[in-house]
Amino acid sequence: MQRFLLLLLIVLAGCGGAAQPEIRASLDVIDAVNAGDAPGFARATAPRPFVFPADHGPHPTYRTEWWYYTGNLTSATGRHFGFQFTIFRQALSPEPVQRASDWATHTMYLGHLALTDVAGEQFYAYDRLSRGAAGLAGATGEPFRVFLEDWSVTGSGPEGMQMHLRAAEGEIALDLTLASTKPPVLQGEQGLSRKGSEEGNASYYYSLTRMATSGTIRVAGQSYTVQGLSWMDHEFGTSALDDDAVGWDWFAVQLDNGWDLMFARIRQADGSTSPFSHGSLIAPDGTTRHLDADDLQIEALDTWRSPHSGATYPARWRLTLPEADLVLELVPYLADQELPTNIIYWEGAVEISGTQGGQPVQGSGYVELTGYVTAQPGRF
Repeated sequence: MQRFLLLLLIVLAGCGGAAQPEIRASLDVIDAVNAGDAPGFARATAPRPFVFPADHGPHPTYRTEWWYYTGNLTSATGRHFGFQFTIFRQALSPEPVQRASDWATHTMYLGHLALTDVAGEQFYAYDRLSRGAAGLAGATGEPFRVFLEDWSVTGSGPEGMQMHLRAAEGEIALDLTLASTKPPVLQGEQGLSRKGSEEGNASYYYSLTRMATSGTIRVAGQSYTVQGLSWMDHEFGTSALDDDAVGWDWFAVQLDNGWDLMFARIRQADGSTSPFSHGSLIAPDGTTRHLDADDLQIEALDTWRSPHSGATYPARWRLTLPEADLVLELVPYLADQELPTNIIYWEGAVEISGTQGGQPVQGSGYVELTGYVTAQPGRF
């Protein structure tokens, strides 16, 4: 807990809206996940039923939770955008604060907002942090809503599967409607996603892998009407990675033929893949096949060195899934999609091509890379 409180203090000191060109602290998502002991919080130990819209909402008995959205959208003139919008909930204690103040809280909310403007060759990233009190940030399940000041997602319709996302900061703004076209995918073992060997080192995790999306994007003073596909992940738990885990590579693939693929590869210190890595292959009708750690072959074909953090990331990939006769190549729309926020990681839109069953396929997706940044002198 002390380690996470230190992380929060650093973030609080640096949060001020737009990301700065100079990295303010060399922190990684791993620091937030492996945040020390968490006595009193619930643990994910066995599969559980999911009920919607309630399970879109918060699960305060667990320490960590996030609502995560990415998408690839195109304007009528063919201008391509990628977006990421994430709200993290982190509980500081398992019980509400017993203090007569509107500002008293035991929960913090952190948000990340990013936009990739491919034609403009620009990547915009912003973060903000607030307490879950005084109407500044919070979440509900029925109806579904999660918000961080004026950044928000609200749900409507049966089971809350139609969502409205609004967020604006600096030079960018999103006003998007997302409607799920497939049933929720319960990741891992019926929604139980194990992170490590110790009992309870797991989270509950589901995805909406294909959300038809339309709305408006504003960037650098210009508005665009857009449409395309988005992806939602919702995860909650009280867990940590094993000691030899150094980061993860997460892939979300949406192919034009209706197939979707998710794979989360946990990297170990010796360069191998953790046996707790896993994924899903989702057919156009929503039928899902679970993928184990050794089912998907991942080959990095290129690298990119960040001029901001100095980290070297893989920058192009070949994914091979022999059992599905699927071979894909993923190429970032822009090389520089590293979030220069207080928690540093690479999260970017990718263009996809390849073959499935010997037939050509294409699509778009997102890749998240953590654990590649190390502390730099004068920046920590």
